[in-house]
Amino acid sequence: MKKITELYRGKAKTVFSTENPDYLILEFRNDTSAFDGQRIEQLDRKGKINNKFNYFIMTKLAQAGIPTQIEALLSDNEVLVKKLKMIPVECVIRNRAAGSLVKRLGVEEGLVLNPPTFELFLKNDALHDPMVNEYHCQSFGWATEQQLNRMKVLSFEINKILIELFAKAGLILVDFKLEFGLFNGDIILGDEFSPDGCRLWEQDSLKKMDKDRFRQGLGGVIEAYEEVAQRIGVPL
Repeated sequence: MKKITELYRGKAKTVFSTENPDYLILEFRNDTSAFDGQRIEQLDRKGKINNKFNYFIMTKLAQAGIPTQIEALLSDNEVLVKKLKMIPVECVIRNRAAGSLVKRLGVEEGLVLNPPTFELFLKNDALHDPMVNEYHCQSFGWATEQQLNRMKVLSFEINKILIELFAKAGLILVDFKLEFGLFNGDIILGDEFSPDGCRLWEQDSLKKMDKDRFRQGLGGVIEAYEEVAQRIGVPL
């Protein structure tokens, strides 16, 4: 399929329509942002890495029975996906304390969370993606009770699959965000799964191998992304 019209330009991806109204093309760019887009830089190879990383993870999840929007890898930077009616809420699974959880609750970074936690955040950059609960989602019409339950079940299933995948590569899946949408009325995993939207630490050293390297000015962002991809078997 070919790109027809640019529909949306996000922080790191551009969405295009195709000749088929049920499918879109996602183009992964080298743009790297933090702090709700206040800091943006171009990192060479990032678009290619995240595109292939995402395709690899989504394919693994689909093979495990998780419904995803992924259809086909088109090029180094492009992927064909189902057109979803996105639910404007991010689902966040946390296996260890990090990021905003540490700031909100004053707990120690790296604290193992047993059981893992599940949180919901409204997708709204202007409001800095505020944390919401299931009642907010239903009251404001963002998602139904049934949709929320399905999203939660899928999120925890995905967590189990990916914890094992990354553990085999010597990595800890600290936390991650997921976005879901509707396709023919069914809840489908959408957006992307890459080091941009999760935290990954080395098992022994606890070295950060994700976007926190960019947020915290640690350097070696692309090198870390490439190493993670190579460890889990992503063909770059």
